[in-house]
Amino acid sequence: MKFLYLIIFFVVGTLFGSFFTVVGSRLPNNEDFIRGRSHCDNCKHELSFLDMIPIISYIILHGRCRYCKKKISSLSSYMEFFTGALFSLSYYIFGLSYELFISLGIVALLIIISVSDISYFIIPDQVLIFFSGYFIIINCLNNGILYALFSILSGFIMFSVMYLIMLLGNFLFKKESLGGGDIKLMFVAGLVLHPFLCLFVIFFASLLALPISLIILKKKHINLVPFGPFLLISFMFVYFTKIDINMLINFIKNI
Repeated sequence: MKFLYLIIFFVVGTLFGSFFTVVGSRLPNNEDFIRGRSHCDNCKHELSFLDMIPIISYIILHGRCRYCKKKISSLSSYMEFFTGALFSLSYYIFGLSYELFISLGIVALLIIISVSDISYFIIPDQVLIFFSGYFIIINCLNNGILYALFSILSGFIMFSVMYLIMLLGNFLFKKESLGGGDIKLMFVAGLVLHPFLCLFVIFFASLLALPISLIILKKKHINLVPFGPFLLISFMFVYFTKIDINMLINFIKNI
């Protein structure tokens, strides 16, 4: 039965992955991602249902538009697959629980913001506001109003910490070191994780981003790298592995 649920979550995840990709690609351009019809980026022909079956349509059409035969971006197919896999992983780790809904929210954030931040260097405020409300409601339903209020306080603490890190970075590097979206994103992370764990999220995300930044700087000669996806990968890693404060303290003591 659990294997069946894993398959169901994967299939549902691919459908959501397609939607998340649309949100991440359209929202920064102020395009309607709900009522707007999907179309080919090359010929602008509206796509039919058969053209938009997650993963399958891309494979059947050999990565080309059915109408103009030009190659289409594989981004959506990759995001559909990763979303499906992460939805299944969420169910495998947390089962049917409140924690499952938290993990699915983190996956949604990761996909949407990865698309928008990598493509446009933008983390849309609308996405952060929506998921802030989403996590607060789940915290309230699962642990009560007091816990929800504490999570909001934790969010403001992490917003302040990230803002101070930005000021320090701006002073040291004499230029903008972090975007406003990254600072607001840590508010959202603070709604889910203890501030001490959020500090680890920032540290681990920086470790992940450093080699990628160096590679991009060497190959493309640009020093602008979206930090949001790294923060969310680190955020997801901490939540999915169930790392707690005691584990971090013991690790630090043993260094």
